[in-house]
Amino acid sequence: MSQESNDLGVATVVLERLEKERLPRALDLKAKVDAGETLDEIDIAFLERVFADNEDAKPFLDRHPEYQELAARMARLFEEITAKALENEKAQPQG
Repeated sequence: MSQESNDLGVATVVLERLEKERLPRALDLKAKVDAGETLDEIDIAFLERVFADNEDAKPFLDRHPEYQELAARMARLFEEITAKALENEKAQPQG
């Protein structure tokens, strides 16, 4: 299989996962932290998977700059989530 057809398959899977799983979950997490809540272990595990996948996607994004803006926007969303979650964590009473 050529790199081009492999990349097309990867793009299809990644975009479908983004639409059906990652973006809805990210928006739920954003709403959660915007409401002042903290992230639980499942939320953190999800974010860790996303960050690992983003690292793995770098060679693909280098070959396909047309997806770089979308990837950057998603990265900003996840950065906002983690920053707000950290802020919420620090605001929690220490017990």
